[in-house]
Amino acid sequence: MLELKKGIDILAGIGGVNTLDEAKAVFEAKCDAEDLAKLGKIANEEALLKIANAISMTDPDAVFVNTGSAADEQRIREMSLEKGEEATLAMKDHTIHFDLAQEQARIVDRTFYIVNPDEDTSVLAKKILRDEAFEYVKTHMPGIAQGMTLMVGFFSRGPIGAAAAIPALEITTSTYVMHSANILYRNVYDRFDEEIERVGFFFTNVHSEGPNRPEDLPNARVFMDRSWLTTFSMFCTYAGNTLLMKKGNHRFAVDMATYYQREDKISEHMFITGLTGPGGRKTYFAGAAPSGCGKTTTAMVGTDFIGDDLAQLWIAKDGTLRAINPEQGIFGIVKDVNWDDDPHLMEALREVGAEVIWSNVLIDADGVPYWEGNGEEHPKKGFNFQGEWWEGKTDTDGKPIPISHPNSRCTLYCTSIGNYNEADAEDPNGVEVKVITYSGRDSDTMPPVWVAKNSNYGVIIGASILSAATATEVGVSGVRRQPWANEPFIPGPLADYMDAQFVFFNSDKLKKKPIMAGLNYFLTHGARGGEGSGLLGEKRDVKVWLGWLELRANGDVDAIETPIGFIPKYEDLRRMFGEIDKEYPKSLYDKQFAFYIDNIIGRIDLQEEAYRKEGNVPAKLFEVYEEQRAGLEALKARYGPIVSVEQVIEAAGE
Repeated sequence: MLELKKGIDILAGIGGVNTLDEAKAVFEAKCDAEDLAKLGKIANEEALLKIANAISMTDPDAVFVNTGSAADEQRIREMSLEKGEEATLAMKDHTIHFDLAQEQARIVDRTFYIVNPDEDTSVLAKKILRDEAFEYVKTHMPGIAQGMTLMVGFFSRGPIGAAAAIPALEITTSTYVMHSANILYRNVYDRFDEEIERVGFFFTNVHSEGPNRPEDLPNARVFMDRSWLTTFSMFCTYAGNTLLMKKGNHRFAVDMATYYQREDKISEHMFITGLTGPGGRKTYFAGAAPSGCGKTTTAMVGTDFIGDDLAQLWIAKDGTLRAINPEQGIFGIVKDVNWDDDPHLMEALREVGAEVIWSNVLIDADGVPYWEGNGEEHPKKGFNFQGEWWEGKTDTDGKPIPISHPNSRCTLYCTSIGNYNEADAEDPNGVEVKVITYSGRDSDTMPPVWVAKNSNYGVIIGASILSAATATEVGVSGVRRQPWANEPFIPGPLADYMDAQFVFFNSDKLKKKPIMAGLNYFLTHGARGGEGSGLLGEKRDVKVWLGWLELRANGDVDAIETPIGFIPKYEDLRRMFGEIDKEYPKSLYDKQFAFYIDNIIGRIDLQEEAYRKEGNVPAKLFEVYEEQRAGLEALKARYGPIVSVEQVIEAAGE
């Protein structure tokens, strides 16, 4: 069990501010009259002490309090241009930010949970003891903001007043970080005290990039203090390491859901999108996928886009599953975003005049951004994440440098997206979720879509995600387990998180249970009797897979029962592919939905072996694996290692 406010509060221990009088003295020493007046409207004592200790520890030359007013937001934009963290581009309200060439992704190898000596964490997580973290922060963060302005922002992770929304402080010297926060999160300065009282807690985030030099990167760290709900980030600039309200605070939200809000809330690495079905009905989905695995593309397929990255879910009083997006913007990977596959996003990036912060893409002489996979003709030279660039330029190992980093990003308001449903997204009641999906990068095992037989099978789909490493993380390679696509963000033991999932989805309070499904866009020809690593499908197929799930969730289509769950019938898919003007031959269906028994059993064995190394894993996991294995082995004994859909139907009918 995670215990809050246990052990020394590192921020207070280093900042040394313990009373409101001491806090007031810090504010008066560092703030001008205007910013002092802004802080004077915040009454919550704990929040004021957090802010004062951050100022005391980092020792900036000045403090800027961001109230979210139009004037404050504009001043932050201007400060970022003046400081050089951003530069203007050709399109109005477009700017470019370049991270250090050596820091283009989350520094997972230098990201740690701060824990107390008797505290367990996930076996897949890195941790540091509180005393050791205290000494590291005490060594590197005092005075880190000297010569700079420290900005303080008051935000809400979700529509203000929503049951699962959580207030948070973002304290940073980076104008790029604060500019990004203004786009991605709702400012709640005017109601910050009220929201803290409603929720009962808030998150605190303290960051400074320091001198922002490559030689400082070995000392870069991201620390997350689970007990005090406080993050520390130093010597880094990439938003995934610095905009700590995102994945840093998501981790805290996971902890709170797992240990303090069981059978009430869960916090997930999921998109939220709605699909319009027959008769104009709207069915909302929440879907998990590891970073770089098509989550944004899937979210954009919906007719009613809500969010592409994170979801806070809870069981409402009426027994429905509800969800909100803690963010109001997108920090999205732009690699392979193009007009054919992502028209809504491309329109926002190229045509509608949206405010956009680009990062680590190629900028040509005219101030126009370009990126890998955008389907446009690229310039022969420009400036990118490695400095001056020209076609054919290579790195120190002789490898060609692409025009943009694979983890290049765009940051923009969701309201700039054509299919964004702002009314539903800003509703504190959330949207009702009827479909939960889980997916990874799987080239050779699972079919494109399948639905769990029950809630336990659904939880196991999430627990069993595998994915290839992507460019979103530094120091990670190969294919690895990605439970619930949330694994990098689960602080406690996976057994605790899994148990919370079983409790939540099996709760008697959840009167209208969602269907739970697996998605797999990455099957290859080579894995299904053909040749090469080309995919058996394409991006636009996603609309069919989601469309079938929409019909299934509303009882409009039957399905074929298999040992792993329910799969679609060919005729239903053929009709739906026809609706997107695409042929869907039976031969392709047979390849995509044939059961390669040894591969699936191998996947089960891999997961079971890994989970048996952990303590207290719920027995339900192993029971479901055993049920699936027995059914698969029976198919193999009768038909051999490769089983066709017709054979699955035959076996199920006897």
